[in-house]
Amino acid sequence: MRKRLGILCAVLAAAAIAIACGASDTGITTKVKAKIAADRTITNSDQISVTTQDKVVTLSGTADSDASKERAVTIARGTEGVTNVIDNMTVAGAMASNMAGNPPAEGSNPSAEGAPAASGSTNPVSEAAGKVAEKVDDVAITSAVKAKLIGDSQVAARKIDVDTKDGVVTLTGTVSSQQEKDKAIQIARATKGVQRVEDQLTVRSS
Repeated sequence: MRKRLGILCAVLAAAAIAIACGASDTGITTKVKAKIAADRTITNSDQISVTTQDKVVTLSGTADSDASKERAVTIARGTEGVTNVIDNMTVAGAMASNMAGNPPAEGSNPSAEGAPAASGSTNPVSEAAGKVAEKVDDVAITSAVKAKLIGDSQVAARKIDVDTKDGVVTLTGTVSSQQEKDKAIQIARATKGVQRVEDQLTVRSS
C-alpha cells in the first residue's frame, strides 16, 4: 500500500513539474522556437530570436519576408501560456532597401556630379552664377526703364539718369516740372522686375 502511494506521489510530482515548466518563461520560449522551426513557411527560422519575460514573448532578428514575419508572430501568439507578443523583427528585403536609400557614411566621398550640396553649405560656382544673373537682370531693368522714358513724349529722358541695383531703380537728374517727375517715376515703377523706385529727381525752378 505504501509502495503504491509512493509511486502515485512521484507521478503527481512529475506532472506538476511538467506543467510548471510548460507555463514558465523558459518553457514558453522552447515551445515558440520549436513551432517556428517546424513551420515550412518560415525558411530562416534560425535567424529569428525568441525571448520570454513574464509570459511576454519578444521576437527579434531577421525574417526572410513579410509573410514569414507575420507567421512567426501568429505562432507565438497562439502558443499556450503567452500573454503578449512584441515584434522587433525586420524583413531582409526592407533592410536592404533602407541601406540603399541611406546617405553615405561620414567620411565617404560620393560623386560630386548630380549630388546635392549639403544643407547650409555654399557652392562658390552657384553663388558666382547667381551674382552674374543678378547683374544681368539689373542691366536689363535699367535698359527697359531708359527705353520707356525715351519713348514717352512727356519726359526729357536725356536729362534723367537710371541706375538699378538688386531690382531697386534710382532716378537722378533734373526735370522741368512736377508732372514730368511723377511721370518718370510712374514709368519706372511699371517696368517689369522693378522692386522699388528711389526718387532723386529735382524739379528745375523757372
